[in-house]
Amino acid sequence: MSVPRYVKVLLSTVLPAVVGLILLLVVIGWLAGLFTDKISPEDAVSAQPVKEEIDRPVYEVRLVSKRDIVESIGTLKAATRTEISSKLQAEITKIHVAAGDTVQAGDVLIELDRQSLERQLGKAKAGVRQAESTLARAQDRYNRAVQLRAQDPGVISEQDFNDAAFQAQAAQAARDQAAEAVRMVEVSLADTTIRAPKAGLIVNRRAEEGDLAQPGAVLLVLYDPSSLRLEVPVMAKLAIGLRVGDELDVQIDDLNNRKIRATIDEMVPQADEATRSFLIKVKLPPSPDLFEGMSGRLLVPGEERDHLCVHRDAIQTIGQLEYVTVLQDGTPERRLIKTGHVGDKDHVEVLSGLKAGDKVVLYGSEGDAESCRTEAPCGVATPSEVETPAVPERPSRLDPPTGPANEATSVQAAPLDRDRP
Repeated sequence: MSVPRYVKVLLSTVLPAVVGLILLLVVIGWLAGLFTDKISPEDAVSAQPVKEEIDRPVYEVRLVSKRDIVESIGTLKAATRTEISSKLQAEITKIHVAAGDTVQAGDVLIELDRQSLERQLGKAKAGVRQAESTLARAQDRYNRAVQLRAQDPGVISEQDFNDAAFQAQAAQAARDQAAEAVRMVEVSLADTTIRAPKAGLIVNRRAEEGDLAQPGAVLLVLYDPSSLRLEVPVMAKLAIGLRVGDELDVQIDDLNNRKIRATIDEMVPQADEATRSFLIKVKLPPSPDLFEGMSGRLLVPGEERDHLCVHRDAIQTIGQLEYVTVLQDGTPERRLIKTGHVGDKDHVEVLSGLKAGDKVVLYGSEGDAESCRTEAPCGVATPSEVETPAVPERPSRLDPPTGPANEATSVQAAPLDRDRP
């Protein structure tokens, strides 16, 4: 039986292409590692052999209960801020201060042109003299009319007497008006010298000498550095537990996270509809390093929860991965972890990778387990604690702290005849 011709054509053309494609896919799969066993990152790290002998203290991971500290970000603003402007339209002849200058109440800040007002004052004084002369003549005429009428009532008519009295009164009013004009010009002249209404710091200078000052236009901005407050929105569920007069910690971002003890000065009794938060104003102590516009964080006590604590010296890094060496039935193994909140300077919270009771090797201490004991447990830093440095990428030496051991943590020396990474 002969093979049909079209079958021969298919076998000679299509079959080699299919076989070649299958071989190509097999090679690609082999290069991609489809035919090799997969190892998870955790197993890959923990499965690495330990090659050096370990003689290090061991830290037992414990579960501690501690209150969270919630950070609310705000801005430093002055409670007393003054915008200084001119009452007159006049040319600025002299500015005595610049941004950053400290002034006292009554100090001269700006001088305006006085020439036109001085000319007006001269005219106003001349008008007073003229009005006084007119008043003197009118008063003399009225006095004569009074005398004549007293001697002989028929000598002067009632109309003439009334005219003399009216002219005297009009002259007196004109004289008073001229005197008032003088006083107004003198007040305007006094306004050409702009003085500081209170002591404070010049933070903005918006005009220069030669500019034309306009009434109401801001020329200088002055605020009192001792009145600085951190104005920060706080979530409603946290704000309702706060009261005016409560003391909280404030962390200043622009000063290397310096912590300052501050007092709640004002609470706006209305929640923002969009953010469901209350505006809290916290009074800061006077400091030469604090300025308006700086960023700060209000550390508000939150809810109490459990924290899994590990000593900072147990954490090592590979790139952006963090891992610890755990003793598993006496055998050290590496285990990837994920850290959370920073505790005190020696502890950090662990979110995953460890459980309570795990024992981890410390690589920052030289064999003395007691030197690793610390007074504060892991969790979120308490208000009195200092700024926490970043976790080092390489193990660093731990300086022995002072203070009694905390019952929530325990450290014991455990020499190991194992290799370390």
